[in-house]
Amino acid sequence: MTILTSMKSSPEETLQQIFGFDAFLPGQEAVIAAVLAGRSALAIFPTGQGKSLCYQLPALHLPGLTLVVSPLMALMKDQVDFLIGKGIAAARLDSSLDFSEVNAIYDRLHRNELKLLYVAPERFANERFVALIARLRLSLLVIDEAHCISEWGHNFRPDYLKLAELAKTFAVPAVLGLTATATPKVAADIRQSFAVADADCIQTGFYRPNLTLLFEPAEDPDQALVDRLRELEEPDVVGGVGGPTIVYVTLQQTAMQVAALLAKEGFPAKPYHAGMKDEQRQAVQDWFMASDKAIVVATIAFGMGIDKSNIRAVFHYNLPKSLENYAQEIGRAGRDGLPSTCIMLGNGNDLHVLENFVYGDTPEPGHVPEFVDHILGQEAVFSCSIYELSGLFDMRPLVVKTLLTYLELEGLLASTGPFYSSYSFKPLRPSAEILPRFDAERQEFLRKILSCAVKQKIWFSIDLDEAAQRTGSPRKRVITALDYLEQQGDLVLKVSGARLGFRKLAADHLDIAVLKDGLVKRFAQRERSDLDRLGLVVDLVNQAGCKTGFLLRYFGEEPADACGHCSFCLHGENAQISGRASDAGVPEQKELAEALQQLRAEYPQVLASPRQITRLLCGLSSPGLTRNKLSKHELFGKLDKYPFAEVMEWVGGTL
Repeated sequence: MTILTSMKSSPEETLQQIFGFDAFLPGQEAVIAAVLAGRSALAIFPTGQGKSLCYQLPALHLPGLTLVVSPLMALMKDQVDFLIGKGIAAARLDSSLDFSEVNAIYDRLHRNELKLLYVAPERFANERFVALIARLRLSLLVIDEAHCISEWGHNFRPDYLKLAELAKTFAVPAVLGLTATATPKVAADIRQSFAVADADCIQTGFYRPNLTLLFEPAEDPDQALVDRLRELEEPDVVGGVGGPTIVYVTLQQTAMQVAALLAKEGFPAKPYHAGMKDEQRQAVQDWFMASDKAIVVATIAFGMGIDKSNIRAVFHYNLPKSLENYAQEIGRAGRDGLPSTCIMLGNGNDLHVLENFVYGDTPEPGHVPEFVDHILGQEAVFSCSIYELSGLFDMRPLVVKTLLTYLELEGLLASTGPFYSSYSFKPLRPSAEILPRFDAERQEFLRKILSCAVKQKIWFSIDLDEAAQRTGSPRKRVITALDYLEQQGDLVLKVSGARLGFRKLAADHLDIAVLKDGLVKRFAQRERSDLDRLGLVVDLVNQAGCKTGFLLRYFGEEPADACGHCSFCLHGENAQISGRASDAGVPEQKELAEALQQLRAEYPQVLASPRQITRLLCGLSSPGLTRNKLSKHELFGKLDKYPFAEVMEWVGGTL
């Protein structure tokens, strides 16, 4: 039986009858009560402590659809499989689905046959999806990984800033934010964005008494990892007797190398990183989930949304980039409540790589005001491509999205919605068979649309603006008609050329020069904030006191006593790491300086500033370097062993 109607039982009865639990975990009942009462809420629970139930159970009692926004494909798959196994009508829309599977889910939404739908935040860039959701009855909008909405959080995503606006557009009665890693400042941002009352912010605490936190910076992390894995197989070692293990690394190449090393040493180890194909990553995930001994060597791409309760050990081969990342990653160990071990092997040599990631995300200061001028120079209503703007101003796509979002928040732009510039279709039935099913007015409307189609080999391309003009109808109605024909099996649609539409607003209330300067400072502040966040990881390792207490205070809790199960509490001492990978500076590089001068003369725009040149030397790709094929040049990564700041200082003093 598939559950489609709202359940009449009490939440406690649903908990037992559907989910098979005898009692709520701490915090769950308060969150569920708020949501069922139509109030927005924020649940800050440790990883693996039952956040999902806080919306899955209410979804069965609410009359409409519960829409779950999550960036985690693994979570979507696992949760939907779990819900379907419980007889609950649930589905997911993600990049792993083919066109027919997506279409089938759209059909179910049209027929109100779903109680829960999981989507990525990027899905709202699909105008067909937004139009469909706007027509449905939404009872609850769930924002998983809600810390992504805060630009001062550890994983800010501009797409998340749009969610607050969409919640109003869809007139959702209640919003539920979920996160395992929110500092007090980030939690305040989330509450403000979704109008969550203080009383409906439920935080259960980060303390995990079953986790032993060890900090052992290693000059030879390969050997240290092998030795510790062998020790953990012994029953008398604190933390367990071996079992499923995650080894976190920073770089994809490191994941491959360390996994190969462990396999050579006889361990069942496999790599996992974002550069692998979807099917490869899925195969590794399935292998890990089914094993009681598997070791996955992974970048941070692995583990988010993985519901495996018996992970016995989590290693950090390299330093994590923030305390939020560290807390989230160690939180995947010991969800069954049994003793588990978390060991940090990373040392100061990791710092310059992590710092380089931060520097690489910061735009060239001079390009920010140029970007603003470009946008303000557009027509009153215009569209743009993230990809094109990224190349034009040598900014990573995330920076472009962030800048556009800032301009919206400053009142300079209003979004008119994302859309695709190119629509194509492949007929499955002749028009002579399609048109007679409709009345005279709709027949004429569809005939005019189809008359705009230009045949290629198999597919027909169609200019939507021309179709809208010829029919005298809004563009949205043309898209809705094509969407309907696809649902009826008359044709197959294919879309491409994602663009963002905007309308310029009056800028009289703003001093544009001040705005530009403020945006430059905002990115500089973000860079400093991320570097400071990395510095706190060093402070944790070097802390001459309870490590668990240091973590808890960072997340706004004040522990009563020392934990008794971290490096300092167990041994009374801990190894120290330096705050920077190198303090010696870049040595004299006369030949390199000459080669740079020559290269700069060949590419004056892409190598105009010290920051752009430093990216080249540190091996940090950018749209400009990639477009000019400089990421394959012999100077790319020439000084990748040195910290970004030191290289930029050398560049500034040399060129």
